[in-house]
Amino acid sequence: MSLRPLVILPDPLLRQVSTPVERFDAALKRFSDDMFETMYDAPGIGLAAIQVAEPIRMLVIDLSKEDEPNAPQIFINPQILTRSDEINVHEEGCLSIPDYYADVERPAAITVAYQDIEGNKHEINADGLLATCLQHEIDHLDGTLFIDHISKLKRDMVVRKFKKLARDRPPARMVG
Repeated sequence: MSLRPLVILPDPLLRQVSTPVERFDAALKRFSDDMFETMYDAPGIGLAAIQVAEPIRMLVIDLSKEDEPNAPQIFINPQILTRSDEINVHEEGCLSIPDYYADVERPAAITVAYQDIEGNKHEINADGLLATCLQHEIDHLDGTLFIDHISKLKRDMVVRKFKKLARDRPPARMVG
């Protein structure tokens, strides 16, 4: 396992739509291990592959609390099948937009179809924090950020701040 550098706003890679995973092999398993290590190190509760510069439709989540054992979950090629009419508001943050948080409205419950690390198909009904986290990470796979769900004024302020910070730091990912 190894830590992967996080892709940080305003990197245009964050706006790229990820491609479906077609090969379920040892390399994908190693990559999932890297994603978990990176997410836990950050620390975060969810991470999309695009956030570590891999534009594939894969995300990892672990909603366990600090005093609980890890409960890692992998979602490959996730697709939201249904969304409830009921709306929840959660304060969201993002590893690719460090130290910025905002209240975001999302459907309170969803049903998601996905594949596991072996390629087996599943469906899950999610509500609460799991529903919010899945929607946040699936948005990443579609090139959408949580700041796209807040007012244009607030979003523009955040983007300007991160563009300025980007000018003052070296690139977060290596080009090779």
